[in-house]
Amino acid sequence: MFSAGKKLRELREQIGLTLRDVEVSSIALAQARGIEEFTINPSRLSDIETKGLVPSIYRLYTLSVIYRAAFTDLIKLYGVDLGDMVADLSIARPAKTHRINLAGQTGDVRMPVKLDPSFDPRTTVNLGRMIEHWGVVPLQYLHELSKRKYTYAYLGTADLTMYPILLPGSFVQVDESRNQVQEGQWRSEYERPIYFVETREGYVCCWCSMNPHKKGEIVLQSHPLSPVLPRILKHGSDAEVLGQVVGVAMRLGDWTALHAREKPQTPGSGGDEPKEDRRL
Repeated sequence: MFSAGKKLRELREQIGLTLRDVEVSSIALAQARGIEEFTINPSRLSDIETKGLVPSIYRLYTLSVIYRAAFTDLIKLYGVDLGDMVADLSIARPAKTHRINLAGQTGDVRMPVKLDPSFDPRTTVNLGRMIEHWGVVPLQYLHELSKRKYTYAYLGTADLTMYPILLPGSFVQVDESRNQVQEGQWRSEYERPIYFVETREGYVCCWCSMNPHKKGEIVLQSHPLSPVLPRILKHGSDAEVLGQVVGVAMRLGDWTALHAREKPQTPGSGGDEPKEDRRL
């Protein structure tokens, strides 16, 4: 907190204000708004700057106005980053379905502004690797895209591996720290972990298990209702688990159900079965 106070003092001195000047301006603000808490007397401001006293939200707002500094920047000095609010929503888990009213909040965040020209919407890709340039824009909900812990992927419109759990054209969030295949029994298909895997033919979201009959091989299991066949690949060289899917965003209204089953394909194969892959 002492470093925060030191920074506030630097801001005050940069624009040539004394403790008394701040008090006079704060009184004017308090009178204009009719809120006495906006007032900051010299002794209180001195304690904030030199003794680590944490200002109230009223006084911090007053300082942001007088110092011509963004309130979000000042509150960040005290360890409160409003840009992390969306990420921190997962800490509280209310029992009732509800609407998240954060759309009115703004702030500069990093988001992708230029994709690789080779991006093909029909193919499942790792969005992190397709982004050529990150820019700063006022869209708070995309703040998490710049975090290193997660990878974001786009499921190609031709990728039916996990249909109907994951629809083609969906966006998924992948936790890179969960890149070890879990073995076990699950009560339903929704509990079984879905992994984001990089193969020689491209990326795929699927269930995974280690081949019990041959060490060093991994089974890429598609959904039973999917027309995509399972595959067995060499773990590490032909297939690398990048992480576990922990979030998904997909549109339901635009999807047309698959009525006619096509010839089973593997993602990224274009209909041709890779010769080096062994089928289950």
